[in-house]
Amino acid sequence: MTMSSIKIECVLRENCHCGESPVWEEASNSLLFVDIPAKKVCRWDSLSKQVQRVTVDAPVSSVALRQSGGYVATVGTKFCALNWEDQSAVVLATVDKEKKNNRFNDGKVDPAGRYFAAPHIISHAVWLHSLSTLKGGTMAEETAPAVLERRQGSLYSLFPDHHVEKYFDQVDISNGLDWSMDHKIFYYIDSLSYSVDAFDYDLQTGKISNRRSVYKLEKEEQIPDGMCIDVEGKLWVACYNGGRVIRLDPETGKRLQTVKLPVDKTTSCCFGGKDYSEMYVTCARDGLDSKGLLQQPEAGGIFKITGLGVKGIPPYPYTG
Repeated sequence: MTMSSIKIECVLRENCHCGESPVWEEASNSLLFVDIPAKKVCRWDSLSKQVQRVTVDAPVSSVALRQSGGYVATVGTKFCALNWEDQSAVVLATVDKEKKNNRFNDGKVDPAGRYFAAPHIISHAVWLHSLSTLKGGTMAEETAPAVLERRQGSLYSLFPDHHVEKYFDQVDISNGLDWSMDHKIFYYIDSLSYSVDAFDYDLQTGKISNRRSVYKLEKEEQIPDGMCIDVEGKLWVACYNGGRVIRLDPETGKRLQTVKLPVDKTTSCCFGGKDYSEMYVTCARDGLDSKGLLQQPEAGGIFKITGLGVKGIPPYPYTG
């Protein structure tokens, strides 16, 4: 497969402040994604090219399919069920009640139907400008201009019976997460560690153990953000401020491929399309100055990459 066969196209000029959490919904041929600070969950129909948007009452950092219908989303520090038809959100569980400045970042459902996510505390000023936005567990929202309260986040999971379990804390900015093809390894990114980590994973209980790093980002790759896995078990990581997605082999720790995009603030990626051979990439425009916006007119859009020569897997739905 030659690099020249890869095609990159902006399929939606959405102008997201911070687009995140792309999820393919096969039933509707649609891509779901969020715009975190705009408090919007969006659904782009790949056939009609139309976008529907639902606005919620707090920053929304991730969205996932729900087996019983509708969706689930992380809104502020709440796990919510989202009814698309009447645009209502019902709270299933709340975390970090004592941490008023926290909000969820990236989230994803595991192969057993549990919804993983982590909040953190972060100053909007830092988040948007110097550090660059990330996602994950919980993170700390604004305390003072350009001040990040470090290690205020934790990783949680919402089980199908709606109880929440906490896995670990001391998280800076929780971001990409996914599971190996045999469901025995959990891959995880805490962005400020500049590392992709792996844990042993017990699918039956959801327990994780034996944390280790499988890849350290190089300087030009910048900040690791969202992540997905392909059918060959290789990881794809969106690099915030790096303007690229990279393909990694978690077994050897080697980077296999780099795909550069015409925007700097690439935030996350997923596979989609009718056979999951297309990759969709979200990005942000917040944090770009006027010159940057002129140079990157598609910043905040949704990109489709074809010709990668590898397919992804369908997203797992939340089973609660």
